[in-house]
Amino acid sequence: MKTNLFLNTVALAGGIAILAIMNGCTAKAEKEADKKEKAVTIVTFKLKKDKLATTLQLPGELSAYQQVDLYAKISSFIKTLKVDIGSQVSKGQLLMTLEAPETNSQLAAAQSRLKSQEALYTASKANYERLYETSKTPGTISKNDLDQAIARRNSDQAQFEATKAAYKEVAAIRDYLEIRAPFSGIITARNVNLGAYVGPSGKGSEFPLLTLQEQKNLRLAISIPEVYTGYLKQGDQISFTVKSMPDQVFTAKVKRLSGALDLRLRSEKIEMDVPNTSKRLLPGMVAEVHIPLPANASTFVVPKKTILETAEGIFVLKNNNNKIEKIEVKKGREADDRIEIFGDLKADDELVTNPSEEMQTGQVIQP
Repeated sequence: MKTNLFLNTVALAGGIAILAIMNGCTAKAEKEADKKEKAVTIVTFKLKKDKLATTLQLPGELSAYQQVDLYAKISSFIKTLKVDIGSQVSKGQLLMTLEAPETNSQLAAAQSRLKSQEALYTASKANYERLYETSKTPGTISKNDLDQAIARRNSDQAQFEATKAAYKEVAAIRDYLEIRAPFSGIITARNVNLGAYVGPSGKGSEFPLLTLQEQKNLRLAISIPEVYTGYLKQGDQISFTVKSMPDQVFTAKVKRLSGALDLRLRSEKIEMDVPNTSKRLLPGMVAEVHIPLPANASTFVVPKKTILETAEGIFVLKNNNNKIEKIEVKKGREADDRIEIFGDLKADDELVTNPSEEMQTGQVIQP
């Protein structure tokens, strides 16, 4: 009986040993399978340099070549109104007249003082000249009398000049009662009617009397991002379209470059002159500007799907000894489904064609 118990114990121990060996083999097989699963098979390609010629599209705004808001210089009332919205005017043309009775009174008073002072100066001047002629005969006129005559004449002359200046000042203010066009153009806004009170302050100055624009030529302003500032220079010709005439392509020439970047937008403001003799284009229109960007040099060009944009930044995934490495890049020009990239890359680097956020740095891959 003891012999049977011993044999049963040995058999049980042998079974346990065999089971342990089998479990070890199974665990080893599972580890090998897991290892193979971790080595994900992905599609890659070799990074190459290429020349990319594209067209940059940016929004722009059309504005009048010249624009001015006309205000009243002095407190007055509208007496006559000779233009309205849409009126075509010439430089120097009378647009409206204002009425300020107190100004007319001031001008009349200044004119009266001027004539009175002119008479005094004329008299003192004539007196001095008579005394001077008489003094040529020795002993007739004392030197003191002649000096007093000279002083009187000079004093009256100074008073006359001061009165003349005061008269001119009042006359200049009276000229402000006539509103004239500073340049040729079209009236685009009118905010007053006959009899309305206007002035440099108060209720009458809330809005300009008239707005005048020159529309035979327009300005087209755009803001070029920093990365593209080197592609445009003065004299370059660009094309643009507007929403009201989508089938019509207009052209303009670059005339003015700001020469500095806007610190908020990191872009350079550029202005172009647009001929508009037909007046089909209107100030305030939004234009879609097409700027040609020639291929100046070879750069790294990849399919857009190669770029991985995350909250941390913009990356491409590089195969580094069959392990994923994230390389931060900056985007350049785009054309169809291709894009320029700039970063710590070199030719023949192997990049992942379709990256995803699930792919992490150090992950084993099978290219």
